[in-house]
Amino acid sequence: MKLTILGGGGFRVPLVHGALLADRGEGRVSEVVLHDLDAGRLDAVARVLAEQAEGVPDAPALTATTDLDEALRGADFVFSAIRVGGLEGRANDERVALDEGVLGQETVGAGGIAYGLRTVPVAVDIARRVARLAPDAWVINFTNPAGLVTEAMSRHLGDRVIGICDSPVGLGRRIARVLGADPREAWIDYVGLNHLGWVRGLRVAGRDELPRLLADPDLLGSFEEGKLFGADWLRSLGAIPNEYLHYYYFNREAVDAYRSAAQTRGAFLRDQQARFYEETRRPGVSALTAWDRTRAEREATYMAENRETAGAGERDADDLSGGYEKVALALMRAIARDERTTLILNVRNGATLSVLDSEAVIEVPCLVDANGAHPVAADPLPDHATGLVCAVKAVEREVLTAAESGARATAVKAFALHPLVDSVNVARRLVEGYTRVHPGLGYLK
Repeated sequence: MKLTILGGGGFRVPLVHGALLADRGEGRVSEVVLHDLDAGRLDAVARVLAEQAEGVPDAPALTATTDLDEALRGADFVFSAIRVGGLEGRANDERVALDEGVLGQETVGAGGIAYGLRTVPVAVDIARRVARLAPDAWVINFTNPAGLVTEAMSRHLGDRVIGICDSPVGLGRRIARVLGADPREAWIDYVGLNHLGWVRGLRVAGRDELPRLLADPDLLGSFEEGKLFGADWLRSLGAIPNEYLHYYYFNREAVDAYRSAAQTRGAFLRDQQARFYEETRRPGVSALTAWDRTRAEREATYMAENRETAGAGERDADDLSGGYEKVALALMRAIARDERTTLILNVRNGATLSVLDSEAVIEVPCLVDANGAHPVAADPLPDHATGLVCAVKAVEREVLTAAESGARATAVKAFALHPLVDSVNVARRLVEGYTRVHPGLGYLK
């Protein structure tokens, strides 16, 4: 079975490869093709993967290429993990927004819109190529903003593209652990959009244990989201929000923290990863050791400004192990081997949320089998959540329209309609700023 990884020179690719090496049984991936536009990054990651595979019997054959069509042709699965504009682009997204006093995070607010406007045209081109060169392939989208990009690709690939994110999985795992439950035996009632969802219940043996958590201030304050949002606010919501909702509920504090930080997150990662890729070029350096050290630092500093604002302290050691590669492998196994499972995924809505149309990509629990991912029926969201979901989905639709039409006015509309952008004039200046620093947005006229 052939797996193609787009963005194959990306820093997190070894996580996926490590999961593949640990996989056993029939229908394993036998061939991995890495594709990237940067041959130097490809070489560095290929070295890490080669060290990972040492001593592993029947490790997948590995090739690397800068030719996209060659990489896609004959693929059974395609992992799309591209970053259009690189980390320099992310750093620019953050800085342009912060200069206007609004959030520049890569998936939330102005930064997410800018990233989407850069990424959607490239993702659509990839989807068209997959449809032509590997029509039977399943595309698993890692590329952020994951919900928006998955929806753009679904217009050409239908249900054969599925978006993944490890945030809901990590949230459910933390809640289950606090409640003394086995996450593998818990049903997580999670509904929303990517990076905009809420856990409304956690059932173990048919019993919803979330009310017990919400009623206990000590339990609420003992895990990441409790520290981040505060017990009082979680009880007011009657749910546990995805950590990214901190940018909405505490936006002023988040913007202030990011503006006063020595570096934005994107600039930190840009510099950190540049050091890693440079280090791998030195003779005698273990690429795997360098990668492990860099990854540990990356994970420990995740959302550091938000945690500092909330007084949440450092991340728990159990939260530093990632997880999106495990979701990807479980999804691929379920489809390839018909190993039926339930996963929280980004898929087309169908009739799951009545406030959105059937083509809207949402993030919900899905039953997965050889025929793909099937969203599970969900109770309606409360009004406050419905308002946010509908507002952000409307913004995503404007982004998709702007990317298709190239209409600058539509891009301005996308920024202006976002709940975290507080002025049409700010939206206009954001479009001006982003088109100035991103050549890839030259299509906006």
